[in-house]
This record gives sequence, C-alpha cells and structure tokens, in this order.
Amino acid sequence: MRSTFKQLYYINRAKVKADGTTAVLCRITIDGKNSVITTGIYCKPEEFNTQKREVKDNKDNDTLLKFRRKIESAYETILKDSGIVSAELLKNTVVGINSVPTTLLQAGMEELKRLEKRSVEINSRSTYRGSVIYQECLKGYIMTFGKEDYPFSEITEQFGVSYKLFLMKVLGCSTDKMNKCLCWLNRLIYIAVDREIIRANPLEDVAYEKKNSPKLLHISRNELKRMMETPMEDMKLELARRMFIFSSLTGLAYVDVYRLYPHHISRTADNRTYIHEKRGKTNVEAFIPLHPIAEQILSLYNTTDDTKPVFPLPIRDILWHEIHAVGNALEFKENLSHHQARHTFGTLLLSEGISIESIAKMMGHTNISSTQIYAKITDNKISEDMDRLIERRKTMNTDAIQ
Repeated sequence: MRSTFKQLYYINRAKVKADGTTAVLCRITIDGKNSVITTGIYCKPEEFNTQKREVKDNKDNDTLLKFRRKIESAYETILKDSGIVSAELLKNTVVGINSVPTTLLQAGMEELKRLEKRSVEINSRSTYRGSVIYQECLKGYIMTFGKEDYPFSEITEQFGVSYKLFLMKVLGCSTDKMNKCLCWLNRLIYIAVDREIIRANPLEDVAYEKKNSPKLLHISRNELKRMMETPMEDMKLELARRMFIFSSLTGLAYVDVYRLYPHHISRTADNRTYIHEKRGKTNVEAFIPLHPIAEQILSLYNTTDDTKPVFPLPIRDILWHEIHAVGNALEFKENLSHHQARHTFGTLLLSEGISIESIAKMMGHTNISSTQIYAKITDNKISEDMDRLIERRKTMNTDAIQ
C-alpha cells in the first residue's frame, strides 16, 4: 500500500537572525508523521509568499523547486528499494542529497562564508576575523582525535569538557578567548539543532569560565581636548581625527558613522539637531542629541544629498592606520583605535552624571547591562584617584612633621 506523502514549505517567523533573514523549512509528512529539514535557503519574512509557498527571489525559487524534486525522487527510490518509507528515513536521505553539513568543520566553513558575506554588507570584518580564529582552534582539537572532521551525532558533553582543557592546557588560551571558542562551537551545534540534524545541544551543561570585567579602552577628557586642539596637516589623518572626535561625542561605532546618511539627521521642535539611526551590529535604534562640536563637524560634510553617505569614509581596516597615526602624533600612551571613541563617549557621559538609561538609549544597547560596564570603569577611576589623593596627603603630612 502506497504511503500518504506531502511536502509543506514554510518559515518560522519567530526565528529571525540578526541580518533579518530566516530559514525556509520543509515539513515532510508521511502517514501522519512528519519531519522537518532546512532547504538551505534564507529570506526575509516579508519575502515569503505563504499562499504560493515560494520566495520572492526567482533564483531561490528555482533552488526550491529542485529541492522539491530531489525529495520526490528520494521518496520514490526508497519506496522502490525498501517497499516502505518513513519521514525520518526520507529526511536522513535528503540531508545527504542536499549536502547540509552534518559535521562540525563543514558547518563551520559554511557559517564562515555567511559571516564573510555579512561583513561586506555591514562593512565590518571583526566578527568574521574572530570566527576564523575560533574555527582554527576547533580544527586543531579535532585533529587530536586523528580525524579530519567530527560528526554532530558523535558529540557528547565530554567532548566539550575536553575541548576546554585543550584550549587552556595545549593552546594556552585566555579565559576570554576560551569562552569565545566555546561559543563558536555552541553556535555550530545550535545550527545543527535548528536544522534537526541532532535533537538537542549535548554541551548545554558545559559552563563558560567566569571572566573579569572587560577592559574598555578609552581616552581621557584631557586627551580628547588635546585632539580637538590639534588639527592634522595630512588630509587622511585629519579625516580620521574628525571621525574619532565625532564618535567620541555621539557614541557611534565606525560602521554606523560609515552608514550615516542625511535622512538620519533631524531637528526637534526647539531646533535641536539629533541623529536617529539603527546600529549595524544590533539593529537597535539609537537616539543621539548632537553636541555643538559634533554638529560643527557634520556641517563640513554632506547633509543634503541622500544618495550619498554623510562622510567620505574608506572601509574600517584602511582607516585603522590613520587613527593609529593620529594617536602616535599626539603621543598617546595606548595605541589608538576608532572603537575607543565609543567607549570614551560612554565613560564621559557617566562621569557627567547622565543616567545609565539615557546613555543606553543613545548608544543603542540591547540591554542596560552593556551600559553598566561604563559605570564600573568610572567607579574604578574614582577609587584610583582617591588612592592617589590619600597617598599625596600622607606625603604632605610626613613632610610637615619633618
């Protein structure tokens, strides 16, 4: 007797990734039992037609049609060879046909390709560069088993525990790097869970190591003032200097400054200029009233033609050298990077008594815990200043006695 066999294509609107896309899934139903597999196609929720069960992009639709035919072909082959077919058996067969990665390193390479593409879209390669490093660490660990790759189906909790030891003992990773490597591993496993290659993450009970509060480098008020008072003769260095000052007064990350267009700039009823822009990293909207100096910098560039960005900026990797050179020219102790400007903004606002809630809104933080890091920096600075004051008074008292 022939089985009842159906395919249903759909998206899970509750599982939207940071880039705004979600996976197109296929539910196979045979004799009332179903199994879900990913098609490897991603689209934005509004691009999926729920009536026609297809996506807006014609190329993706062709891929979807081929995928449907592969499932039908696999179904007919299994039925002919075995006389019986189940949804799970068909799924396992199709996974091989569709070459959805079933091993760690394969999945990692696929995710790296996606991140590389994403890095071009948002003009920031930091996440991609870091992920390449974590993938190499995972590869080194898997090689200790004498394997070229490791199936998701064979991963156990002990696999995760041993990986932590490998990172600490063999590679000598810091707590921060070890946690990031473990995070990458979990990321790949959750992708496999999402694709129903495995049912659950076997590493859920493998804990991350407690780490110290992150050291967010920033420049002092006096250093920022010195930068404002020291224009650069070289045009590229001068652009880098202005952008650092602008970010120090707005809290915008480089990618957000790079993607700033005239339509992001508005005025309030009392003629106050402000920026309204969604952060490239988190897609959270930031609302930033402009400091007069930031407004002055803005006036030097494009604020009318919305077909062009406000600032004529290169990609961040290129500007890094100019920012570094500006720091050297000003004889700063620490190497200067553009992201220090964002940390400078958060630290200076807190030292001025601005509420954490307001700073979180201006910086576009997804939650207030990210903003509270700046409070710790400010508290530490107060403690250090007080210690120096106490030592100074001790010296003065000693000198007075003598």
